[in-house]
Amino acid sequence: MLFPIGVMIDSFRRPLREGMALARAVGAAGIQVTVVEGEMAPERMDAAARVRFRKTCGAAGLRIAAVCGDLGGHGFERADENPAKVSRTRAIVDLAADLGCGVITTHIGVIPDEPDSPIYRAMQGACRDLGFYAAGKGVSLAVETGPETAAALRLFLDRLEAPGVGVNLDPANLVMVTGDDPVAAVRTLAPYLVHTHAKDGRQLQPCDRHEVYGAFAEGGFAQLEARMGRLFQETPLGEGAVDWPRYLAALTAAGYRGFLTIEREVGVDPEGDIRKAVAFLRRTMDG
Repeated sequence: MLFPIGVMIDSFRRPLREGMALARAVGAAGIQVTVVEGEMAPERMDAAARVRFRKTCGAAGLRIAAVCGDLGGHGFERADENPAKVSRTRAIVDLAADLGCGVITTHIGVIPDEPDSPIYRAMQGACRDLGFYAAGKGVSLAVETGPETAAALRLFLDRLEAPGVGVNLDPANLVMVTGDDPVAAVRTLAPYLVHTHAKDGRQLQPCDRHEVYGAFAEGGFAQLEARMGRLFQETPLGEGAVDWPRYLAALTAAGYRGFLTIEREVGVDPEGDIRKAVAFLRRTMDG
Protein backbone atom coordinates (compact mmCIF):
# COMPACT_ATOMS: atom_id res chain seq x y z
CA MET A 1 0.00 0.00 0.00
CA LEU A 2 2.76 2.43 -1.01
CA PHE A 3 1.98 5.20 -3.46
CA PRO A 4 4.17 8.10 -4.64
CA ILE A 5 3.10 11.41 -3.13
CA GLY A 6 2.65 14.49 -5.27
CA VAL A 7 1.64 18.08 -4.60
CA MET A 8 -0.51 20.41 -6.66
CA ILE A 9 1.84 23.38 -7.04
CA ASP A 10 -1.04 25.89 -6.96
CA SER A 11 -1.75 24.80 -3.39
CA PHE A 12 1.39 26.57 -2.16
CA ARG A 13 0.09 29.87 -3.60
CA ARG A 14 3.62 30.74 -4.67
CA PRO A 15 5.25 31.26 -8.08
CA LEU A 16 5.96 28.06 -9.99
CA ARG A 17 9.69 27.71 -9.24
CA GLU A 18 9.17 28.49 -5.55
CA GLY A 19 6.39 25.93 -5.46
CA MET A 20 8.63 23.31 -7.01
CA ALA A 21 11.31 23.96 -4.39
CA LEU A 22 8.71 23.67 -1.64
CA ALA A 23 7.44 20.42 -3.13
CA ARG A 24 10.89 18.92 -2.72
CA ALA A 25 11.26 20.45 0.73
CA VAL A 26 8.08 18.78 2.02
CA GLY A 27 9.18 15.44 0.62
CA ALA A 28 6.98 15.08 -2.45
CA ALA A 29 8.08 12.91 -5.35
CA GLY A 30 5.93 14.63 -7.96
CA ILE A 31 3.99 17.73 -8.86
CA GLN A 32 0.78 18.71 -10.58
CA VAL A 33 1.03 21.99 -12.47
CA THR A 34 -1.70 24.12 -14.02
CA VAL A 35 -1.18 24.71 -17.74
CA VAL A 36 -4.30 26.68 -18.64
CA GLU A 37 -2.76 30.13 -18.32
CA GLY A 38 0.42 31.84 -17.20
CA GLU A 39 3.94 30.74 -17.96
CA MET A 40 2.96 27.08 -18.47
CA ALA A 41 0.17 27.75 -20.99
CA PRO A 42 0.71 25.94 -24.32
CA GLU A 43 1.22 29.16 -26.29
CA ARG A 44 3.91 30.26 -23.81
CA MET A 45 5.80 26.96 -23.99
CA ASP A 46 7.66 26.49 -27.25
CA ALA A 47 9.54 23.26 -27.98
CA ALA A 48 12.69 24.44 -26.22
CA ALA A 49 10.77 25.54 -23.13
CA ARG A 50 9.09 22.15 -22.92
CA VAL A 51 12.43 20.40 -23.00
CA ARG A 52 13.84 22.77 -20.37
CA PHE A 53 10.93 22.20 -18.01
CA ARG A 54 11.28 18.43 -18.24
CA LYS A 55 14.99 18.76 -17.47
CA THR A 56 14.30 21.13 -14.58
CA CYS A 57 11.88 18.66 -13.03
CA GLY A 58 14.30 15.81 -13.51
CA ALA A 59 17.18 17.74 -11.95
CA ALA A 60 14.96 18.54 -8.97
CA GLY A 61 14.03 14.87 -8.57
CA LEU A 62 10.38 15.58 -9.36
CA ARG A 63 8.07 13.71 -11.70
CA ILE A 64 5.13 15.44 -13.35
CA ALA A 65 2.28 13.47 -11.81
CA ALA A 66 -0.40 15.35 -13.75
CA VAL A 67 -1.18 18.67 -15.34
CA CYS A 68 -4.38 20.58 -14.64
CA GLY A 69 -6.17 21.48 -17.87
CA ASP A 70 -9.44 22.66 -16.34
CA LEU A 71 -10.85 25.45 -18.52
CA GLY A 72 -13.44 26.47 -15.94
CA GLY A 73 -16.94 27.65 -16.59
CA HIS A 74 -19.47 24.94 -17.33
CA GLY A 75 -16.99 22.43 -18.71
CA PHE A 76 -18.33 20.88 -21.89
CA GLU A 77 -22.01 21.39 -21.07
CA ARG A 78 -22.57 24.08 -23.71
CA ALA A 79 -22.34 22.87 -27.29
CA ASP A 80 -21.70 26.32 -28.71
CA GLU A 81 -18.61 26.74 -26.52
CA ASN A 82 -17.18 23.29 -27.17
CA PRO A 83 -15.33 23.81 -30.46
CA ALA A 84 -13.08 26.41 -28.84
CA LYS A 85 -12.73 24.38 -25.64
CA VAL A 86 -11.93 21.17 -27.49
CA SER A 87 -9.30 22.98 -29.56
CA ARG A 88 -7.76 24.47 -26.42
CA THR A 89 -7.74 21.11 -24.67
CA ARG A 90 -6.08 19.47 -27.66
CA ALA A 91 -3.25 21.99 -27.29
CA ILE A 92 -3.00 21.03 -23.61
CA VAL A 93 -2.86 17.35 -24.60
CA ASP A 94 0.06 18.14 -26.93
CA LEU A 95 1.82 20.01 -24.14
CA ALA A 96 1.32 17.18 -21.65
CA ALA A 97 2.70 14.66 -24.14
CA ASP A 98 5.76 16.83 -24.76
CA LEU A 99 6.30 17.11 -21.00
CA GLY A 100 6.18 13.33 -20.64
CA CYS A 101 3.05 13.56 -18.52
CA GLY A 102 0.28 11.04 -19.10
CA VAL A 103 -2.53 12.66 -17.10
CA ILE A 104 -4.56 15.84 -17.62
CA THR A 105 -7.12 16.52 -14.89
CA THR A 106 -10.22 18.53 -15.66
CA HIS A 107 -13.84 19.13 -14.76
CA ILE A 108 -16.19 18.39 -17.66
CA GLY A 109 -19.33 19.92 -16.14
CA VAL A 110 -22.29 18.40 -14.31
CA ILE A 111 -23.48 15.19 -15.95
CA PRO A 112 -27.28 15.29 -16.31
CA ASP A 113 -29.46 12.44 -15.13
CA GLU A 114 -31.05 12.15 -18.59
CA PRO A 115 -28.69 10.60 -21.19
CA ASP A 116 -30.80 11.90 -24.06
CA SER A 117 -30.57 15.53 -22.94
CA PRO A 118 -28.73 18.06 -25.16
CA ILE A 119 -26.24 18.75 -22.38
CA TYR A 120 -25.42 15.06 -21.97
CA ARG A 121 -24.93 14.70 -25.71
CA ALA A 122 -22.70 17.80 -25.85
CA MET A 123 -20.52 16.49 -23.05
CA GLN A 124 -20.26 13.06 -24.65
CA GLY A 125 -19.33 14.53 -28.01
CA ALA A 126 -16.55 16.70 -26.62
CA CYS A 127 -15.16 13.94 -24.38
CA ARG A 128 -15.27 11.38 -27.19
CA ASP A 129 -13.35 13.72 -29.52
CA LEU A 130 -10.76 14.48 -26.85
CA GLY A 131 -10.53 10.88 -25.69
CA PHE A 132 -9.49 9.59 -29.10
CA TYR A 133 -7.10 12.50 -29.58
CA ALA A 134 -5.52 12.02 -26.14
CA ALA A 135 -5.17 8.28 -26.63
CA GLY A 136 -3.24 8.91 -29.83
CA LYS A 137 -0.76 10.97 -27.81
CA GLY A 138 -0.47 8.46 -24.96
CA VAL A 139 -2.34 10.77 -22.58
CA SER A 140 -5.47 10.34 -20.45
CA LEU A 141 -8.02 13.11 -19.95
CA ALA A 142 -8.89 12.50 -16.29
CA VAL A 143 -12.41 13.60 -15.34
CA GLU A 144 -12.40 14.88 -11.76
CA THR A 145 -15.05 13.47 -9.46
CA GLY A 146 -17.45 15.69 -7.55
CA PRO A 147 -20.44 16.93 -9.56
CA GLU A 148 -22.12 13.49 -9.61
CA THR A 149 -21.92 10.13 -7.90
CA ALA A 150 -19.32 7.60 -8.93
CA ALA A 151 -22.08 5.39 -10.35
CA ALA A 152 -23.33 8.20 -12.62
CA LEU A 153 -19.80 8.97 -13.83
CA ARG A 154 -19.14 5.28 -14.49
CA LEU A 155 -22.29 5.05 -16.63
CA PHE A 156 -21.25 8.16 -18.56
CA LEU A 157 -17.81 6.71 -19.27
CA ASP A 158 -19.15 3.29 -20.21
CA ARG A 159 -21.52 4.91 -22.71
CA LEU A 160 -18.69 7.05 -24.06
CA GLU A 161 -16.76 4.04 -25.37
CA ALA A 162 -13.69 6.14 -26.05
CA PRO A 163 -10.07 5.47 -25.08
CA GLY A 164 -8.06 8.23 -23.48
CA VAL A 165 -10.71 9.30 -20.95
CA GLY A 166 -10.09 8.30 -17.35
CA VAL A 167 -10.85 9.49 -13.83
CA ASN A 168 -9.11 11.75 -11.35
CA LEU A 169 -10.72 10.58 -8.13
CA ASP A 170 -11.00 13.42 -5.62
CA PRO A 171 -12.42 11.80 -2.48
CA ALA A 172 -13.15 15.11 -0.75
CA ASN A 173 -15.27 16.37 -3.63
CA LEU A 174 -17.41 13.25 -3.35
CA VAL A 175 -18.06 13.51 0.38
CA MET A 176 -18.52 17.29 0.35
CA VAL A 177 -21.02 17.61 -2.51
CA THR A 178 -22.73 14.31 -3.35
CA GLY A 179 -22.19 12.55 -0.02
CA ASP A 180 -20.81 9.60 -1.98
CA ASP A 181 -18.52 7.01 -0.40
CA PRO A 182 -14.95 7.35 -1.78
CA VAL A 183 -14.10 3.74 -0.91
CA ALA A 184 -17.02 2.42 -2.94
CA ALA A 185 -16.15 4.96 -5.65
CA VAL A 186 -12.71 3.36 -6.09
CA ARG A 187 -14.33 0.02 -6.80
CA THR A 188 -16.91 1.56 -9.14
CA LEU A 189 -14.41 3.60 -11.14
CA ALA A 190 -11.43 1.24 -10.99
CA PRO A 191 -11.23 0.55 -14.76
CA TYR A 192 -10.88 4.28 -15.43
CA LEU A 193 -8.76 5.39 -12.48
CA VAL A 194 -5.56 7.15 -13.60
CA HIS A 195 -4.98 9.71 -10.84
CA THR A 196 -6.23 10.65 -7.39
CA HIS A 197 -6.12 13.81 -5.35
CA ALA A 198 -5.34 13.58 -1.65
CA LYS A 199 -7.85 16.02 -0.18
CA ASP A 200 -10.25 15.79 2.74
CA GLY A 201 -13.47 17.43 3.79
CA ARG A 202 -16.96 16.97 5.12
CA GLN A 203 -20.50 17.86 4.09
CA LEU A 204 -22.25 20.25 6.47
CA GLN A 205 -25.68 20.09 4.85
CA PRO A 206 -27.14 18.36 1.79
CA CYS A 207 -26.12 20.05 -1.46
CA ASP A 208 -27.73 20.44 -4.85
CA ARG A 209 -24.89 19.51 -7.20
CA HIS A 210 -26.24 21.67 -10.02
CA GLU A 211 -26.42 24.70 -7.74
CA VAL A 212 -22.95 24.16 -6.29
CA TYR A 213 -21.07 23.67 -9.54
CA GLY A 214 -23.22 26.22 -11.35
CA ALA A 215 -22.20 28.78 -8.73
CA PHE A 216 -18.53 27.86 -9.16
CA ALA A 217 -18.88 28.17 -12.94
CA GLU A 218 -20.45 31.60 -12.69
CA GLY A 219 -18.15 32.90 -9.96
CA GLY A 220 -20.98 33.20 -7.49
CA PHE A 221 -20.25 30.58 -4.85
CA ALA A 222 -20.00 33.17 -2.06
CA GLN A 223 -23.50 34.35 -2.91
CA LEU A 224 -24.78 30.77 -2.83
CA GLU A 225 -23.36 30.26 0.66
CA ALA A 226 -24.73 33.62 1.78
CA ARG A 227 -28.18 32.37 0.79
CA MET A 228 -27.90 28.73 1.85
CA GLY A 229 -25.37 28.81 4.67
CA ARG A 230 -22.12 26.88 4.69
CA LEU A 231 -22.55 23.71 2.65
CA PHE A 232 -19.28 21.88 3.17
CA GLN A 233 -15.80 22.28 4.61
CA GLU A 234 -12.44 21.28 3.19
CA THR A 235 -10.25 20.08 6.06
CA PRO A 236 -6.60 19.17 6.55
CA LEU A 237 -5.90 15.58 5.54
CA GLY A 238 -7.16 13.12 8.13
CA GLU A 239 -9.60 15.56 9.76
CA GLY A 240 -12.52 15.12 7.39
CA ALA A 241 -14.94 12.36 6.42
CA VAL A 242 -12.61 10.42 4.10
CA ASP A 243 -11.65 7.07 5.64
CA TRP A 244 -8.03 7.10 4.49
CA PRO A 245 -6.92 3.61 5.59
CA ARG A 246 -9.89 2.05 3.76
CA TYR A 247 -9.48 4.40 0.79
CA LEU A 248 -5.82 3.50 0.32
CA ALA A 249 -6.61 -0.19 0.78
CA ALA A 250 -9.28 0.09 -1.92
CA LEU A 251 -6.78 1.73 -4.28
CA THR A 252 -4.35 -1.11 -3.67
CA ALA A 253 -7.03 -3.74 -4.26
CA ALA A 254 -8.03 -1.99 -7.49
CA GLY A 255 -4.47 -2.24 -8.78
CA TYR A 256 -3.88 1.51 -8.73
CA ARG A 257 -0.19 2.42 -8.79
CA GLY A 258 -0.28 6.15 -9.49
CA PHE A 259 0.20 9.29 -7.44
CA LEU A 260 -1.61 10.59 -4.41
CA THR A 261 -1.45 14.29 -5.26
CA ILE A 262 -2.12 16.60 -2.33
CA GLU A 263 -4.46 19.49 -3.07
CA ARG A 264 -5.13 22.17 -0.44
CA GLU A 265 -7.46 24.91 -1.66
CA VAL A 266 -8.12 26.75 1.62
CA GLY A 267 -6.40 27.52 4.93
CA VAL A 268 -3.98 30.20 6.11
CA ASP A 269 -0.88 27.98 6.16
CA PRO A 270 -0.88 25.86 3.00
CA GLU A 271 2.78 24.88 3.32
CA GLY A 272 2.22 23.69 6.87
CA ASP A 273 -0.92 21.80 5.91
CA ILE A 274 0.87 20.13 2.99
CA ARG A 275 3.80 19.08 5.20
CA LYS A 276 1.33 17.53 7.62
CA ALA A 277 -0.49 15.86 4.74
CA VAL A 278 2.72 14.23 3.47
CA ALA A 279 3.48 12.97 6.97
CA PHE A 280 -0.11 11.76 7.40
CA LEU A 281 -0.06 9.81 4.13
CA ARG A 282 3.26 8.20 4.98
CA ARG A 283 2.04 7.15 8.44
CA THR A 284 -1.17 5.77 6.99
CA MET A 285 0.61 3.84 4.26
CA ASP A 286 3.16 2.47 6.73
CA GLY A 287 0.34 1.43 9.08
